[in-house]
Amino acid sequence: MLRGGLLAASIALILAAPGCGGEGSDAGEDPVAQVPSGVQEQVRAARDPQPSEFPAAAGKTLRALADEIGGGGAEMGLASSVFLAGQENRVAFGVIDESAGFLYGKTALYVARSPKQPAQGPFVAPADVLVTDPPYRSQQAATEGDPFAAVYAAQVPLGGPGRYAVLAVTLVDGKPVAAPQKITVIAPAEDAVPAVGEQAPKVKTDTLASAGGDAEAIDTRRPTSDMHANFAEVVGSRPVALLFATPQLCQSRVCGPVVDVALQLRARYGDQVQFIHQEVWTGNDPEQGLREPLQRFKLPTEPWLFVVGKDGRITARLEGSFGLDAIERALKTAL
Repeated sequence: MLRGGLLAASIALILAAPGCGGEGSDAGEDPVAQVPSGVQEQVRAARDPQPSEFPAAAGKTLRALADEIGGGGAEMGLASSVFLAGQENRVAFGVIDESAGFLYGKTALYVARSPKQPAQGPFVAPADVLVTDPPYRSQQAATEGDPFAAVYAAQVPLGGPGRYAVLAVTLVDGKPVAAPQKITVIAPAEDAVPAVGEQAPKVKTDTLASAGGDAEAIDTRRPTSDMHANFAEVVGSRPVALLFATPQLCQSRVCGPVVDVALQLRARYGDQVQFIHQEVWTGNDPEQGLREPLQRFKLPTEPWLFVVGKDGRITARLEGSFGLDAIERALKTAL
């Protein structure tokens, strides 16, 4: 991520190695089929959590609920960081166990203004698969021995600005395991990133031509992709999926899988949507600062996905880690 210290220290443990994808056949019908066999059953179950499967808040404080459940050493690492007051927010995260392994199972979130306040929830957090079909994996992802297979995401209503306590609860062998975390909620007026419904900034994104034919200068994935049209020339003529991500240089490793996922979905939606990948750092060097398109979009973190309709207005935006389901839902907002 660009903003230092936003994510929990555990995020480096739970997020996948850098990666994008290659070309290949249409997107797979069963995303869980590519998940490592040892966790397929858990990930499949985690895709369909139901509120009735989790402890009722029943007026308990968040701390009392956590104490009642017990954590067993589990940790929650945030995979998104921009949360706006007075609306429903996508809270993305991963959970690791006491031995730093990825924890998969049916999961939900609880939230309160502080651990001493009554908990709200459960807000179910379906698992969204991050592992793409083999033709869409980068060289880095293809050699990852223990990939982060799925990211959790809950839609959580949040009140006024300030700090909130959150609690992820994952069912492991039928028993709940709790992992606490904190988030910061800002007023919508403080959010400088273009919002849904606004016109997207008409930025010039990097192309092979602008890079003098040097694909590696504008794409850190291995092998490089061909998703490098000029956004300024395309926007307003057809829907666009504009992805800001740096597969090799993402400082928190949260951006790794998202280009893989975009490439896989392009196989299904590429005739309806223009997919564009924009690298983050000038000269692919964090010391040189952000590339101009990110500055124009005023992005405080990365990766981000903006889906833009034919009229040039933003129909969906995603921040942080997002998988096949989240991107597909975002694409459909422009179709």
